[in-house]
Amino acid sequence: MKRSRILAAVFAVPLIGGIAAVSAPTAIAQPQLSGATTEFTVLAAEGQSAASAEQAIRDAGGTVVHTNAAVGLITATAPAVGFTERVSANRAVFGAAKAKAIGQAPKDRQVTKPDTVEKEAAGQGGASAKKAKPVGLDPLDDKLWGLKSTRSDLARTKQAGDKRVKVGIIDTGVDGSHPDLAPNFDAADSRNFVKDIPTDENGAVVDGPCEFRGCVDPADHDDNGHGSHVAGTIAAAANGFGVSGVAPNVTLVNIRAGQDSGNFFLQPTVDALTYAGDAGIDVVNMSYYVDPWLYNCKTNAADSPAQQLEQRTIIEAVTRALNYAHRKGVTEVAALGNEHSDLGKPPSDATSPNYPSNSAHPRPIDNGSCFSLPVEGPHVLGIGSFGPSQAKADYSNYGTEQISVSAPGGYARDYFGTDQFNVNENKILSVYAKNVAVAKGDVDAAGNVTPQGAKLGVQKAVANDGRVGYYQYLQGTSMATPHAVGVAALIVSQYGKPSRGGFGLAPDAVQRVLEGTASKVSCPTPRTVDYLKEGRDASFTATCEGTPDFNGFYGHGAVDAWSAVTHGAPFVRG
Repeated sequence: MKRSRILAAVFAVPLIGGIAAVSAPTAIAQPQLSGATTEFTVLAAEGQSAASAEQAIRDAGGTVVHTNAAVGLITATAPAVGFTERVSANRAVFGAAKAKAIGQAPKDRQVTKPDTVEKEAAGQGGASAKKAKPVGLDPLDDKLWGLKSTRSDLARTKQAGDKRVKVGIIDTGVDGSHPDLAPNFDAADSRNFVKDIPTDENGAVVDGPCEFRGCVDPADHDDNGHGSHVAGTIAAAANGFGVSGVAPNVTLVNIRAGQDSGNFFLQPTVDALTYAGDAGIDVVNMSYYVDPWLYNCKTNAADSPAQQLEQRTIIEAVTRALNYAHRKGVTEVAALGNEHSDLGKPPSDATSPNYPSNSAHPRPIDNGSCFSLPVEGPHVLGIGSFGPSQAKADYSNYGTEQISVSAPGGYARDYFGTDQFNVNENKILSVYAKNVAVAKGDVDAAGNVTPQGAKLGVQKAVANDGRVGYYQYLQGTSMATPHAVGVAALIVSQYGKPSRGGFGLAPDAVQRVLEGTASKVSCPTPRTVDYLKEGRDASFTATCEGTPDFNGFYGHGAVDAWSAVTHGAPFVRG
């Protein structure tokens, strides 16, 4: 059984983390408040109102900044020392977690989210699903082996996507001005829940200087590039220009929760998920984990009491948000992760917490009480990654506990022993935000691809009317997930019905079709695969468990858009 289903049952009762929250008030003196003003996230106890938790914050000496009433998660400011203990002693509060210090000056250092394998850097309405107009392929689509693998090239002759189907990109942002994204981009529904963090409390650079007044980027902007790449794989328009996506006619909505640095913190991710439910989003792409913990553990002896409470708060808050979005009709799809680990047998974690800088310490990880979120949360479909030969990508997490299906995510080291080994073309080509390309030196100020960019395979497309688009190769389960999300969007387009004042399909039905129509892929022979000849160490060695119908490398199989839109009807009904 997937741990996500176990979580759904466990979280029906208060977690251990709630002990501090539900204890009766005592006469013990409250700790003194001291230190710099710091941002905290505070979670209301189960059964308690957000208003009660807000009052608890004020009673503890804090100031309420923002409240997500759907989940009961509140952003507050207070002195760095003493506030967590004070507010957590109130029965209206489940727990609290320090978010970030405010107003530090930058230093000449930088901290970003750890890169565990390879850098993942190198209008509404419309016709009904039954009358969907077929679309063709775009000029650079011959470089998109993922489109062929998912059989999107065939599926679009029957179902290219319905504009009423909204896909939420919970990521670092979406470049809504890119010529391949603009036709499908919904600026009105897009939101940015993130404020740039120039530095952390130690003075280490996180996002760097703010690009816009107020340190909040516009909702059509991406200063990292990851979110735009994801969006392109899902739904780049089939417009005779550049590339097209798996579901080239659906609507893209930017629901930004990621910092420029690539970090995803608790409050923005929860806000993004609940907004997806409220805004009628059909499918969300979650190619991230919630920072600063790779695994959130309820009671890990390697962590301090305050860190344990923080992690219990994250587990509970994310769980509530995932449940909320699911109840509202959102299909939730997440990357399985790039730590080349069996998620049912997790190794020790030496990367957490990754914020603030220099905070990480070695931690044993207990599978029963530690969770990588959101992929190990309730109702989440976990996506594994394979390369162009359909071999499991060396970096991809795996295991029968969490995987739903697998999809093309890129695998540079595929085809060892041939001239196709370790080439850009083994990765996934998709949209590249120009501002990021210029900042990284892949495109110069005049708009030309630099020698550095050419070496990385950066592509440039120019339309007759002067529009210019750029594209880059990346790999990761972050690239596999949008292939699966695109297929899920086609499923909603094909079988959805008017609902909630809009158009949609129940998430459980989407899951049944996605998994039921996936192309079965057996475990390799032998089942244990090492990547030593490809240049990896023994920690990458992986064993595939399961059967051709369901196994740890491929789940229920490789996503298949053509099969989903032509043979999915029996699975809709269950």
